[in-house]
Amino acid sequence: MAMKPLRDPGDGMLDQRKGQAAASVDAYVSLSVAASCDADEVLRNLGSGHDGLSEQEARRRLVADGPNAVRTHKANGWLVLLRQLRSPILILLFVTAAVSLFLTDPTNAIVIGVILLFSIGLGFSNEFRAERAAEALHSQVTHRAVVVRDGVAQQVDVIELVPGDVVQLSIGAVIPADIRLLSCTNLLCDESILTGESLPVTKDTATVVAGAALGDQTSCVFMGTIVQSGSGVGVVVATGSRAVFGHIALALGDRQPQTEFQLGLKKFSLLLLQVAVVLTTLIFVANILLHRPLLDSLLFSLAIAVGITPQLLPAVVSTSLATGTRQLAKRKVLVKRLVCIEDLGDMDILVTDKTGTLTDGHISFIRAIPVQESVTPEDLLTQGLLATEADYSRTTVSSAGQNPLDAALWESELPASFDPHRHTRLGVIPFDHERRMTSVLVSDDDTARTSIVTKGSPEDVLRCCVGIPSNAQELLDEQFSAGARVIAVATRDVHGVTAIDVADERNLTLAGFLIFVDRPKEKAKDSLAQLASLGITVKIATGDNARVAEKVCAELGMTSTRTLTGAEIDTLSDEDLKVSAHEATIFARVSPEQKARLITALRGRGRAVGFLGDGVNDALALHRADLGISVDSATDAAKDAADIVLMDKDLDVLADGVMQGRRIFANTMKYVLMGTSSNFGNMFSASVASVVLSFLPMLPGQILLNNLLYDTGQLAIPGDNVDKEQLYAPSHWNISLIRRFMLVFGPISSLFDFATFALMIYVFQAMPGEFRAGWFVESIATQTLIIFAIRTRRVPFLRSRPSAGLLWASLGVVAVGVYLPLSPLQSVLGFDPLPAPFFLTLLALSVVYLVLVEIAKRRFFARPRVQAKGVPSRGAVHHIGRRAARFSTPTSLPRRAGTRSPAGDRV
Repeated sequence: MAMKPLRDPGDGMLDQRKGQAAASVDAYVSLSVAASCDADEVLRNLGSGHDGLSEQEARRRLVADGPNAVRTHKANGWLVLLRQLRSPILILLFVTAAVSLFLTDPTNAIVIGVILLFSIGLGFSNEFRAERAAEALHSQVTHRAVVVRDGVAQQVDVIELVPGDVVQLSIGAVIPADIRLLSCTNLLCDESILTGESLPVTKDTATVVAGAALGDQTSCVFMGTIVQSGSGVGVVVATGSRAVFGHIALALGDRQPQTEFQLGLKKFSLLLLQVAVVLTTLIFVANILLHRPLLDSLLFSLAIAVGITPQLLPAVVSTSLATGTRQLAKRKVLVKRLVCIEDLGDMDILVTDKTGTLTDGHISFIRAIPVQESVTPEDLLTQGLLATEADYSRTTVSSAGQNPLDAALWESELPASFDPHRHTRLGVIPFDHERRMTSVLVSDDDTARTSIVTKGSPEDVLRCCVGIPSNAQELLDEQFSAGARVIAVATRDVHGVTAIDVADERNLTLAGFLIFVDRPKEKAKDSLAQLASLGITVKIATGDNARVAEKVCAELGMTSTRTLTGAEIDTLSDEDLKVSAHEATIFARVSPEQKARLITALRGRGRAVGFLGDGVNDALALHRADLGISVDSATDAAKDAADIVLMDKDLDVLADGVMQGRRIFANTMKYVLMGTSSNFGNMFSASVASVVLSFLPMLPGQILLNNLLYDTGQLAIPGDNVDKEQLYAPSHWNISLIRRFMLVFGPISSLFDFATFALMIYVFQAMPGEFRAGWFVESIATQTLIIFAIRTRRVPFLRSRPSAGLLWASLGVVAVGVYLPLSPLQSVLGFDPLPAPFFLTLLALSVVYLVLVEIAKRRFFARPRVQAKGVPSRGAVHHIGRRAARFSTPTSLPRRAGTRSPAGDRV
């Protein structure tokens, strides 16, 4: 069976066949066969039943088939080591040093080998430690599914699902495996992750024709897709790599999709590699033309290449991310993946609900306002209690599991007079986000009257009413203007009716309004101001009335430029919605589908969008956002869909997370700019000197030692302080700015290197060993101390102080660099002692160098520049990788022999 190609808006076409991986389903039922067979027959073929598998059988199948996973988050030391060794320049340098060991200079070759091993060990230890931190973080997060085993519904980790498990599905859930439906009610699924189709697909249990295409297999739901509405029960047919989504995810590899931050790192590394290749080639050719020894020339050229490439950049980034995660954990923020911290820093729009974020989240019932003379406030409250979904036939009614408004009714003092034995519920139509109402059919045993009672949003209830009192709208407007939350109650007497459906919600008589209050948070105003100072635009998406949302925002000092209602959103095309969503601040009376559509529209304008939600109705939007944020008290569907979970629903905590993300980027850029200034300058100086001088200005081992000392000091950068202005707005990679920085500050570094060369030759009449020692010390001092100028756009030390760790690490590196040419190791390293006046000259040179760099820095950053930013490149690959993270195991995944895919094709 040929599967439909995967299309993502803005990403073009992905070939689905690329996603087919090894699978083995011979012992079970292929997906296409399951879709075309009767549900009971599928159960028999899978050795299961409506009561599910037994626990013992489920464990046996889990051992036989492996976990329901497509990723592993186990830290692999060998892979980390391989990444340290994958540089072709590094490998060639190892080989050349080995040849030199046996043919020319064994001492220098051993020194090179030892220094290289230390450099690799330094990068490996830091990166592996960060990966272990990521593994521990991921292991704290579990994704669960409701499974029937031994006839009892229970929650299990999704990676423990096996073929034959009977799974219950609800709105907002991510489908945990490929499943054949056994029963469903109004089930719609978002399958865009597989097909690229934006419209949801209607599902039912009817069989389809044999060999139907993936999009036509309506009797099945697929791993990684989302339940948009309705509910269902089904039996697992395929798990892990055997599922359609598993094929695609495995073909994309085990690594997480690269973020904009990671792509920027890759571009920067490529830039320096290009510079290194050019320099290395020119130096090697020049030295050969000057009749220098071949191996010496090759070793020197390769050492220059190693010195200019950012070997410790992955370790610096990983350490920064791990440090940020630990800091956020102290503030009760759980980050599911380390790279989510980068996404936090990128965020420039936050869409959030109102309840619990801007308000206290504690909804209180304050009064009932009848609009009919024959209805008393007590009667109106009784009707409101009857129209809840709570089981009031019990002596005590619990508010657990109820929506906040119904819970507030039952928790008020008035229900004490409610007599549950007087009323019998005959039928109920549950609340949904399309109707926004709940209706019940009840009989009053005292009066023998049967009536329909409807409770819901005033706008929707009023549309079902007739004979509305003239003062009703005025009363409603008054409450909305006061910022109250209002629920309308309406009734209709019926005769001889024993059941109701949606068509019965008509010709109702408005009884009155139930008034609730949810007061603004005291800290919310300061939190909004803090987010605004960080360049984040906050937008409100709420199911409340527009005027209620506007009132709350006004009380918090939040300026609303425009309010867009759900009804207005439905009239807009996708292109018009992009413009309107950008202009509006408040989105009122919006459904879950409309929230998700809003997120898509905002992202389409090139913005990095975060969504904060805690309800089942928020799950769709959480999946669509660049960054899904939920809270610990949220529903399972919302927490499952989120990338970040806040232990406290507090915007202050979120602002801290944003600053952590931006702090990581700022500190990484410090290392990057160091590499483009001092590293490039020093290596360029060495290149010129190797051609001009009659000897090599620095031996290969000395260059590598210099690089090792410098890198060791820079590992303190992740913990450095960051100036406040660097946190005000998200920063993005700008390779042209980095290149310009290199061409401005690199020559300044080289200028002082050349001054050092002149001093050593013409003033101190230095011999080669003394010359190398002098330049080694000067190089270490200038390239290490320059971090204090580059780390800030302010005046160093006076207006911007480095962290104690960076200060002492840098001074320590300089001290070691000065000591080595004077130490007992001087002869082994190829150094000769330096005269005392040199160190006074070095101090003067360093001060002049730092002053000149400070002047150049002011002029460089005074030039206006446009921040490079485009539409986020987060398409099919990104979303598949993000969704695949929930199907991850801390153990290695077994390799399966290639047989047939669920589509029936040989892979």
